[in-house]
Amino acid sequence: METATPEARSRELEERIAADPAAFRILTGDRPTGPLHLGHYFGTLANRVRLQRAGAELFIVIPDYQVITDRDVADHLTAHVEGLVADYLAAGIDPSAATIFRHSAVPALNQLMLPFLSLVTVGELSRNPTVKDEIAASRQASVSGLMFTYPVHQAADILFCKANLVPVGKDQLPHQEITRTVARRFNDRYGTVFPVPEALLSAAPLLLGTDGHKMGKSRGNAIALSAGPDETARLIKRAVTDTERQITYEPETRPQVSNLVLLADLCQDRDPHTVAAEIGSGGASALKKVVTDSVNEFLHPIRTRRTALIADRTHLRRVLAEGNTRANEIADRTLHEVRTAMDS
Repeated sequence: METATPEARSRELEERIAADPAAFRILTGDRPTGPLHLGHYFGTLANRVRLQRAGAELFIVIPDYQVITDRDVADHLTAHVEGLVADYLAAGIDPSAATIFRHSAVPALNQLMLPFLSLVTVGELSRNPTVKDEIAASRQASVSGLMFTYPVHQAADILFCKANLVPVGKDQLPHQEITRTVARRFNDRYGTVFPVPEALLSAAPLLLGTDGHKMGKSRGNAIALSAGPDETARLIKRAVTDTERQITYEPETRPQVSNLVLLADLCQDRDPHTVAAEIGSGGASALKKVVTDSVNEFLHPIRTRRTALIADRTHLRRVLAEGNTRANEIADRTLHEVRTAMDS
């Protein structure tokens, strides 16, 4: 599988998952910088729910202190953490089976960082295109060491529980490759401790934000899962399109229009060419109405569940406390293995 493309590897992985989902332990997560949005949902969150329901073991890390990789302070951190838990559960994650935990509540994760940093070079970190993109979009005037080493933080988050599968969007593949490099080099140098995790790509293409650029929480161009119908309509109304009235699905030549068509397609679970053909000569106004209606209908049950969840903070905190306890037990065992391997 090493020489195959990421898409080909993902197809092979899907066959293995279908045959034996219990053989897979998944680690994934999101920084608590704000609510999850549709890009998160179609890019990876829907995959997490699907894989958990199939029978894979799911770990979700909330890397709270990593918020300051691209900003000076971590505002409203606890509220954002609890909001993420509400997003996860509203989207369909089963908290009785998943391990949802805060990075800061598991000290062994940071202790794994030092040996992991010794396994990658400055050149490898500086060439990471995802880090370059995040630096360009960051709120800081200069690049911190935390931002620079962020992929190694992710490696610790993934490898501590010996995850062998990570659902990602295509833009996160460079981070995933750093994790694979760390695992291979540690095993080569000290003896086999870690699996080399595979990246499972979402079937959904990368969604653009309302400004025509990558959708992101910090970029003000995302439609949050928790956004109300009116806010959703307002965000879609200001979305970038083009001057052609006929609506078509041509991602290469009409990326902004095609992105809106794709969003309607994903929410309706239909073919984007069919969606575009039905709108036809209705222009951008008709397209945006279809997208708004599609998004609001799709998100309605998620929003309803989230409203009930966010009203019960005690339950959200209990889910985190239970996840923190389990993650600590596993991380302490892994750290002991690492120390034993390095000392022998």
